[in-house]
Amino acid sequence: MVLGKRLRQLREQAGVSFEEAARAIEVTALTVRRMEKAEVGLRIPYVKELLRTYGVSAKEIEDFVSLAREANQPGWWYKYRDVLPEWFSAYVSLESEAAVIRLYEPQYVPGLLQTPDYAAALMRVGFPNATEEDIARRVSLRLRRQDLLAKPEAPAIWAILDETVLRRPVGGLEVMRAQIDRLTEILASPRVRIQIMRFAAGPHPGAFGPFHYFRFGFSELPDIVYTESLAGSQYVDQPDDVVTYLEILDRMSVQAEPVSRTRDILAALRKEL
Repeated sequence: MVLGKRLRQLREQAGVSFEEAARAIEVTALTVRRMEKAEVGLRIPYVKELLRTYGVSAKEIEDFVSLAREANQPGWWYKYRDVLPEWFSAYVSLESEAAVIRLYEPQYVPGLLQTPDYAAALMRVGFPNATEEDIARRVSLRLRRQDLLAKPEAPAIWAILDETVLRRPVGGLEVMRAQIDRLTEILASPRVRIQIMRFAAGPHPGAFGPFHYFRFGFSELPDIVYTESLAGSQYVDQPDDVVTYLEILDRMSVQAEPVSRTRDILAALRKEL
């Protein structure tokens, strides 16, 4: 996405139209548009010729091509393609590159914070016909995503969880106890902030469903919001729409219990179990 936007900037700076760029590499203007929108891979011969057309220096072309080759390499999640839906692979990519992740979850603990047993219990419900081997693969993918939290450049995570998340029994009491213990432990991380939206808070603006907001460390990348439903997912990147979600998160953070109360809330719920 970053390189695609950079290609567009270079084309516009050179005063080259889509049609002129397309003629330079003998493709349609639509192909050039799709390259700039990161809807297709960056073919190295095309990239080199486009950059020459845009008057880019040989050294800059070399650097850009090096980045393009790196961008064309499959992510670590490629080996999980047998259990990773195509529509969700984009999410894993965004998650891996985000500097900030803010989210609201009304039903379940977010994947990045789940224990193996909790994740497995959810997988068995979501994929009732899957074999245990398949379930294990899906859980392995989820745990591999959690490696992100241990990295020096780990994103800042700010999660608002509905009280339902902590009261809905998933996998039995022992699994829920361990899951609450996991959430309590992760509160020690300076990069993780968790708030609880209590039932007593009443209606709130995010009650329609889960959504995740991503902010990146690249000026070329816009903020992106991810939402999902039974039919699939949607990635929202139009500024006005993204701002709407961000404003909802801000309002919910005021309505939810403060972060300073989260540990006590988790401890009280743990005693109930």
